[in-house]
Amino acid sequence: MSELKRLNVGVIGTGWVGGIRANACARNALVDQLHIAEIDPERQKQIVAETDPTSITDDWQTLIDDSSIDLIVIAMTPETARFPIVMAALKAGKHVFVEKPIAPSIPEAEAAYALAASKNVEISIGYSRRFDPRYVYVRKALMDGAIGEPVTCLVSRHATRELGEKITGRSKMSPTSIGGVHDLDFLLWCLQPRKPVRVYSQQAGKLFSQKSDTPDHQWVMVTMDDGTTITIGVGWILPVGYPNYVQAWIEVVGTEGALTIDDTHKEVQFNTVEDGIRYPMSTMPGEPVDHVFAGSMYDETTHFLEAVAYDRPAMVTPAEAIQVMELYNAADLSAERGEPVLLPRNDA
Repeated sequence: MSELKRLNVGVIGTGWVGGIRANACARNALVDQLHIAEIDPERQKQIVAETDPTSITDDWQTLIDDSSIDLIVIAMTPETARFPIVMAALKAGKHVFVEKPIAPSIPEAEAAYALAASKNVEISIGYSRRFDPRYVYVRKALMDGAIGEPVTCLVSRHATRELGEKITGRSKMSPTSIGGVHDLDFLLWCLQPRKPVRVYSQQAGKLFSQKSDTPDHQWVMVTMDDGTTITIGVGWILPVGYPNYVQAWIEVVGTEGALTIDDTHKEVQFNTVEDGIRYPMSTMPGEPVDHVFAGSMYDETTHFLEAVAYDRPAMVTPAEAIQVMELYNAADLSAERGEPVLLPRNDA
């Protein structure tokens, strides 16, 4: 049996999400060396203490130029600046894991996937709902026919305005393209091989719209080719009750049964005289708890490391990623026009 080659990994951007990825890599036996690019000096000190990396720099190009690095994780912000790094890493022959979006447009995303194929390297995008056991149970129930034929699916997801301020302060992307994209991917994944054929979306706002063009929420209704309907709502103006708190409610109704998931993170309450009720363990990516990490992003990172190390396909395929991009682009177009958009797109 041949000896397994351990990976040298570079992580570009170690904020909230990138820090999760970096910690997952640092603790994984498949990783030999961990290299980090982080521009914030204070965050550099924190991530060094957490992960003890082989090297740390404030210049991401240093990681691209290092021929010993096999795999690059791209998690820096703003989201709109990631694509040049993706292409540079692929051109250097490195495997790439990137937070959504992979590219500003579908043609650019297709170019990235084509380049990865020509270089024979893996590329995948962060859709962490696929690694939450409750969400995976929904897919299993649908695939097994346990609730019959799907009729309608609902995901309502809301984040605190603190998180909304962070996101809208660095990007002008819509609630669906920055947050609801996870739920679109999740439901399209669950409903395969069905495909979306029609989308209608609306945006509205009374808070963020006072000082910017950013909406407070967005609702998207999708019709699949077999008549199944999907409704996804995303907002980011909940009162600040816990840093980065996100709550979701999920309903999947079929001809022979139904599934309901309470993903509001209310099962753990921490009540103090000073701060009142708080909800630890309530962020969407997950949170470190002493010697463990409770969250789907940690497991998702491990999956990609294993895909590269064992030469297995990554879970999110190029076709799936492109389909999700097509859908959230169509949703934004529908919200702009105030009318439904057909898929494939019925415009130029």
